[in-house]
Amino acid sequence: MIDQNTVQKIFDAANILEVVSEFVTLKRRGTNYFGLCPFHDEKTGSFSVSPARGIYKCFGCGKGGNAVNFIMEHERMSYVEALRYLAAKYGIPVEERELSEEQKRERGERESMIIVSAFAREFFTRQLHDTDEGRGVALGYLRHRRIPLEMIDKFNIGYCPSERDAFTRAALDKGYKKEYLVKTGLSIENERGVYDRFRERVIFPVQDIAGKVIAFGGRTMSSDKKVPKYVNSPESEIYHKGRTLYGIYQAKKSIVQKDRCILVEGYTDVISFHARGIENVVASSGTALTVEQARLIRRLTSRVTIIYDGDPAGIKASIRGIDLLLEEGLNARVVLLPEGEDPDSFARGHTPAQLAEYVAAEETDFITFKTRLLMKDAGDDPVERARVINDIVRSIARIPDNITRSVYVRETSMLMDVEERVIYTEVNKIRRQGAASRASVVTTTTAAAPVVPLSPCDVEERALVRYLLLFGTLELDRESGAATVGEFIIRELEEDDLTLLGPLYNAIREEYRRQLSSPAFIPSRHFLAYPDERVNTLAADILSEPYELSKLWSRQENFVESEEMKLVDFLPKVINNYKMRRLEMMILDVNNRILELQNDGNNGEEIVEWIKRKQMLDDLRGRLSQELGRTGVK
Repeated sequence: MIDQNTVQKIFDAANILEVVSEFVTLKRRGTNYFGLCPFHDEKTGSFSVSPARGIYKCFGCGKGGNAVNFIMEHERMSYVEALRYLAAKYGIPVEERELSEEQKRERGERESMIIVSAFAREFFTRQLHDTDEGRGVALGYLRHRRIPLEMIDKFNIGYCPSERDAFTRAALDKGYKKEYLVKTGLSIENERGVYDRFRERVIFPVQDIAGKVIAFGGRTMSSDKKVPKYVNSPESEIYHKGRTLYGIYQAKKSIVQKDRCILVEGYTDVISFHARGIENVVASSGTALTVEQARLIRRLTSRVTIIYDGDPAGIKASIRGIDLLLEEGLNARVVLLPEGEDPDSFARGHTPAQLAEYVAAEETDFITFKTRLLMKDAGDDPVERARVINDIVRSIARIPDNITRSVYVRETSMLMDVEERVIYTEVNKIRRQGAASRASVVTTTTAAAPVVPLSPCDVEERALVRYLLLFGTLELDRESGAATVGEFIIRELEEDDLTLLGPLYNAIREEYRRQLSSPAFIPSRHFLAYPDERVNTLAADILSEPYELSKLWSRQENFVESEEMKLVDFLPKVINNYKMRRLEMMILDVNNRILELQNDGNNGEEIVEWIKRKQMLDDLRGRLSQELGRTGVK
């Protein structure tokens, strides 16, 4: 865990305008800044940044928050990862608490390996551009593959010299430890000494979703047929091949904006698509898909399109692993390229418009694609057809959503000329057999964004919390004695023993009450940096919504122009309106209870007690209605 004092330092240092400006072009308009939203496609800028409040808000898609929330959303990081990102940006040492010596050692090793990998990327890049060997051999190869210079820079492509230990010596001379050169796989140590794994190869760095270099792939420039064409980093503390997708860092923004991920096989496939302006593309790097890769995609989108070349044998070998995409709740579609083409060659041979049109026109849902492919081979053989049907049924059974599953059952029934009832029976049988294992998978899928459970008083409670955050420390000059807005709200709720029904709203209320006596308490700052991610996200979202209370009292046309000025008059109306809403809920509960007792038949005395309670609540409602009538609020 990151120490809370460090968290506060990060929030204090993180300038929302500086953070957002690294990713969005902003123009000043009044006190705020506006630009095109990075979270959805738009032509008119509806994305606003408020430096004064330290928040951002898109009035198109509704996303909003503080600097940490922005990095979480834009870079697809966890809360802690976003804090670390901002700490590094502003040079803030991250202090940990409750870390064992073993944890400290492991973290130190991991960070050292990341640092070594970053140096390696810089070394390989310099070798490509600044040496005769790099320019003559590697750049010549890249030009031959028609990889433009901007793509070389975008993907940090480099070159490792043909000299046996050129990189290793350079790293050791810079003070990097041999231990980490070997652990990352950059160097190999044996009885002949230490030498470079990637010598005489064009280098493709592999970055994680946060942009850290964690591994490398190398394509040989040697003409020796005995030398493997490609060599990749071995698995290590920082690199697990099955948890990584090549190009995910460069593609993540486009994947989110287009709400679709295109999956190809190799490095150059990804690069060629990006060069044609299609940037929501990643590669599995020649491995069968894993659950971790599917979940990595699921963090960004629920829709994935897999592009296959025209090799039938290769397609049949790889589609068996795609069932897990369905199991992870992804909508999987397939594009089949013409025979003899692969994604790299096909992208290079077509204009951006032609490539985009082909993908859109040719993609087919995975179940239909798989059915047609396998049934074509089965022909009229009844045994083979039965085997194919069972294969397809197993795929459908892995889909977690009931409606999606039923749609595929219907389509498969028509494609295979098999009764829906028969397919449903087999699907249900398979799901019952694997229920326990599937349940464990479903519970570990990527977490959804925190959602505030809605209550019947959600609008009013959100308004009260907004007042606490925006104006809580302002003084009210009231006849009953001077009090702040926050003290007035807390006191009014406690006098009627009211807690807020929304769990996160009530968490803010309780924490606010605890902080009331603290002279350094600044509500908006306190809750934007609150350690519970759900609370600080909610606070940022509320603070980014202007004039939310005007929705409650639309007749107050001038209210939005002088919200703070009218606090003394308006705040009691907010409180009374909320109390009336809660009172009506109580009366409804009492009426329902009286009806239940009357239906039971033998609860005379208890019914009398509930009727008395109803009369008391009705009296309260009458008095409160008169109060609301005098204030003009309904």
